[in-house]
Amino acid sequence: MRDLTRATLLPACVFAMLLATAGPVRAQQVAAPQRPEVAAAADRLDDKIVAWRRDIHAHPELGNRETRTAALVADHLRKLGLEDVRTGIATTGVTAVLRGGKPGPKIALRADMDALPVTEQTGLPFASKVTTTFRGETTGVMHACGHDAHVSTLMGVAEALAAMKAHLPGEVLFIFQPAEEGPPDGEEGGAEEMLAQGIFKDFKPEAVFGLHVFSTLNAGQLGYRSGPAMAASDRFNIVVTGRQTHGSRPWGGVDPIVAAADIIGTAQTVVSRRQNISRLPVVVSFGAIKGGIRYNIIPDSVELVGTIRTFDEGMRQAVFADLKNVAEKVAEAHGATAVAQVPDTKGNPVTVNDPQLTARMVPSLERVAGKDNVVAMDLTMGAEDFSFFAREVPGFYFFVGATPKGKDPMKAPSNHSPEFFLDESALDLGFRAMLQVALDYLHGAPGGS
Repeated sequence: MRDLTRATLLPACVFAMLLATAGPVRAQQVAAPQRPEVAAAADRLDDKIVAWRRDIHAHPELGNRETRTAALVADHLRKLGLEDVRTGIATTGVTAVLRGGKPGPKIALRADMDALPVTEQTGLPFASKVTTTFRGETTGVMHACGHDAHVSTLMGVAEALAAMKAHLPGEVLFIFQPAEEGPPDGEEGGAEEMLAQGIFKDFKPEAVFGLHVFSTLNAGQLGYRSGPAMAASDRFNIVVTGRQTHGSRPWGGVDPIVAAADIIGTAQTVVSRRQNISRLPVVVSFGAIKGGIRYNIIPDSVELVGTIRTFDEGMRQAVFADLKNVAEKVAEAHGATAVAQVPDTKGNPVTVNDPQLTARMVPSLERVAGKDNVVAMDLTMGAEDFSFFAREVPGFYFFVGATPKGKDPMKAPSNHSPEFFLDESALDLGFRAMLQVALDYLHGAPGGS
């Protein structure tokens, strides 16, 4: 992510305040022939979706702790008269089934609910003031990735489809998933755990659909990629142990900070010199370094944590082995030791959009956004545990532009930034797109026609 100067950020905050207080901005009507029931539902539900999003945004919850959000969702689904409303799946997940009045296919629609340990800096009137303790440190909690938009959008789609129930062909499973960003240490969670607890056992869909608001697209745009779309994601943990000593006498101990710094530098060669990145991209990033508590004490140990992103299983396994080797051998060269857990948890596989399903549904996106506003995207190094659902049945996962028009999305605060800003017209477009996709599939429209 690019560094942004304060001069760049201040206008964005002012703009965000003005836009948020001005009320929702609806997506422009386009000439593409979207279903009239989609347009009617958007006009009817837009204000409710915005209100839900702002409420959820002001009350974010970390993975496996989404109790308030889950209660809001479950209450809404029950009021719509949906069947089999289940709660507590994979700790806080919620599912429900809508059975249409006519026979037809089965599909699943998914939204993720969790927020991030990020202290919000948007200045929005509904900005999060929530704090928590994460990995032993006090931090803010923020919907810095836009999952509040995903939940509110799918709540709206559920209401729209429920209103069409009598004439709707087929059945829809609504999945409100916890812990997409990963469960707390020592806990299970997310899409994989929902599947382990059997959400596709009694209801096996033909296809599963999801969306994500994305800072690298402007509001009004939709993005997709056929085939591999988002990277596999794995975490690693490296603990470097030396021998504590006074900072004035480094020769009296073994400095794990210097060894850790050398490991970080040498680890860059795992990608730049060990992997053929002309074939597929690879990323190894360190996200946290923790060691020591005082300026003049060389500590006993340093902990390094980070992430690995790959698109190929062979490259993935090679990076695991190379990073572990670098950590252990570089530490040894410094007289220290390293315990390298690479990976330290089960990661997410590559998110793959089924090519045939993608080809069928892209015209549905074009119907609501206009063909010129539907973008075929490059490989995305971000990861998604939607990948587990898409391994079970054909999946289609698309992106909704979040950055206001006229603002360079490559310079906008990215997803996971404390200044991540969602242009609320994305709610309207995301709702229309997901509803159009669902209806086109259920009605068996070939190629979205």
